[in-house]
Order: sequence, then C-alpha cells, then structure tokens
Amino acid sequence: MGDNWKSLGNRFALDNEVHLIDQRNHGRSFHSDEFDYEVLVKDVLNYIQHYKLDKVNLLGHSMGGKTAMLFAVTYPEKVNKLIVADIAPKYYPSHHEQILEGLNAIDFSKQRSRNDIERVLENYIPEFGIRQFLLKNVYRKSKDEFGFRFNLEAITTSYDEIGVQLPPLYQFDGATLFLRAENSGYITKEDEPLIKAHFAKAEVITVKNAGHWLHAENPDDFYDYVVSFLAK
Repeated sequence: MGDNWKSLGNRFALDNEVHLIDQRNHGRSFHSDEFDYEVLVKDVLNYIQHYKLDKVNLLGHSMGGKTAMLFAVTYPEKVNKLIVADIAPKYYPSHHEQILEGLNAIDFSKQRSRNDIERVLENYIPEFGIRQFLLKNVYRKSKDEFGFRFNLEAITTSYDEIGVQLPPLYQFDGATLFLRAENSGYITKEDEPLIKAHFAKAEVITVKNAGHWLHAENPDDFYDYVVSFLAK
C-alpha cells in the first residue's frame, strides 16, 4: 500500500509530483475477487488516465515491482523510466505460507487489541520487523473490532498468481533500474540475463545492508540511487 512509501514519497516530492497508490485489495483501495497482474496493470492504466498523467516514472517493490514490469512492457508509451525494487521477472515458488497461516489464524472477534493480534502472529512469524510491517494493515473497523485493510481472503486464494513470471517476449526498451537487496536473495546474478532479455537497458544495483524491505531498511541509499537514476 502507498503508506509503505510515505517517508520516501515525501523526499521524492521535493523535486517530483508523487503518487502513492494502494493496489486493489490493499490499503484503502477496493476489494475484489479478481486478483492477478493483468487486472493490477489495468488499475494502474485507469489511474494514469484518470489523472491525465503522461510518461510517468514508475516505481514498484516486490509484487508492486511485478505490476510495474508488466505495465511497462504492456504500455511502454506511458512509461518514461522504470524502477523495480528487489524482484526479478522470473517465477517465484510459494514461500509466504507461514505468514498467510498466521494472518488467517487471527480472529478479530477474539483478538480485540493490537497486543492480542501480535501475540497470535508471534506464533507464526518470529521476525519483529515483519510483524510490525503487517500490523500497519490493522485498523479499527468499529469501536469494538479491528480488521485488516487488505483483502486476506482474495490474497490467500490467489496467492499462486503473485509468483508468476513475466510473459516471454515482452520487452521494455526504456531506461530501467533494478535495485537488489544485499541480504534477500530475491535477485541473484543468475537472474541478470533474464532481466536483460526483458529490459535491454536495465542497470542492476545492490543496496547494501538491507533485506527484502530495502526501502525501509536502507532508505538513504535507496533514495540516492533512485534520484541519481532519474537525473540521468
């Protein structure tokens, strides 16, 4: 959701018009049973057309990065520069089952405080930072009950869609930056030929001292790399 980019978004906004988008089934955007990259790309297209934007610089992280990649190869005339954070155009096998199990174990009729919710998540997710990241999606639906902003049912049902690879032969010839997190393993040296096959002008830079949430773990280097790339 766009709120994950709020701090960096404010910094980028010093020199750019910045739009922070909640993808469908996330944040304050609408919930839908339809959830794959094709519909996510259509959502971005509708957003760009609605706000009459022209030749955007598009930045996405993880699932948002897959959406940004597919958008760029589908509507290259709409994209000036593309920035992809810690995701490659390859297939990723399911690997968040434990997180989904933890989220689905929460019963908001029984867990009525943030501490109660976190205690349930602790049984499934030992990493404090990941729990806090997920808890940002908890909000008060009513005076007596919390809920998730994301559509957990649709995400769980459609989870296999999130790992799919970019369709073969799809290419974007514009300037592209891939930011790889040093400690995550999401983008490896072996992935670079595939990246180049889809994005011939791609530059791959490693963000040091960061895992998969690299924009939160090392925001200063992340910001510097993006600003330098946009200034070229």
